[in-house]
Amino acid sequence: MTLSADDLVEAGLVEASRLDEIQRVAGKFSVALTADMAALIDPANPADPIAAQFVPSRAELEIADEERSDPIGDARWSPVPGIVHRYPDRVLLKPTLLCPVYCRFCFRREVVGKRPAMMDQPALKRAFDYIRQRPEIWEVIVTGGDPFVLAPRRLTDIVRTLDQIPHVAVIRFHTRVPVVDPRRVRAALVQALAAEKAVYVVVHANHPRELTSRAREALTRLSRAGIPLLSQTVLLRGVNDDAAVLEALFRGLVAMRVKPYYLHHADLVRGTAHFRTGIAAGQRLVRSLRGRISGLCQPTYVLDIPGGYGKVPIAPCAVSAAGGAGRWIVEDPAGIQHAYPADPGD
Repeated sequence: MTLSADDLVEAGLVEASRLDEIQRVAGKFSVALTADMAALIDPANPADPIAAQFVPSRAELEIADEERSDPIGDARWSPVPGIVHRYPDRVLLKPTLLCPVYCRFCFRREVVGKRPAMMDQPALKRAFDYIRQRPEIWEVIVTGGDPFVLAPRRLTDIVRTLDQIPHVAVIRFHTRVPVVDPRRVRAALVQALAAEKAVYVVVHANHPRELTSRAREALTRLSRAGIPLLSQTVLLRGVNDDAAVLEALFRGLVAMRVKPYYLHHADLVRGTAHFRTGIAAGQRLVRSLRGRISGLCQPTYVLDIPGGYGKVPIAPCAVSAAGGAGRWIVEDPAGIQHAYPADPGD
């Protein structure tokens, strides 16, 4: 549900004294919150990790010099409306800019929730034609906005159209819905994803408290339909920049048959400096998880290079050259170094 500043005050999610600051933030960036997420918030906790993700704050009005309105360069790689073609073998398709919730750190916060919120049929046809005309496109990632807010009929049309393009082998959906609005994941939505091609669903979750019983039920409906599930998480100061929190989140996801895929370093989004950790801090966290939790629970720590230059892994490396000694030095999860022989070609 889309909420005004007054709605947030009336729901007891923010104090009345903050009404003016919330109104100013809502005038710049979209605000929406589902009943499921609102129910998880502890209004008495000023550092509540769920509130931090969805309830506007004054900090969003502070814009740092390095922050950008399009931090990962979507516009640079958008040849036709609704398409982002950054990598040769895959494209993003954005049929909607609506979301059930608007994350305060979202890298598309300048456009989501704004009009036009849906691609019309002529625009969607041009996007499909773009994909058809490029045989190098192996994967289509349906994102937005959140594609799972679309009616099952519209999802069915998208899946069937992509399923009929011979060179498209994989259809991937990125969504927050199974976690933040799990009631939407009904039989009709699951059936809409049926295809001859491989269909994957990547779920966005940032804190173990988001993994509710309703979220489990929604994810189970998808997995029982044979849909592989992955997850992506954004590393956020004050939300999940703690090894125990990430451990609980990633273990919880795997227990729900969801493989952690990406841990994103927070992007240089306008008004989000309060969420960003340093890269070194992120690397320390990732290093601390190695050996502490199963490999099934380990996502790839990545950074989207500002300006549209692509996503790269930035996890700490456990191996280093030993400077002409004919060997490598490998560090184990306990931080102890070991020698390993170098190949003559190294």
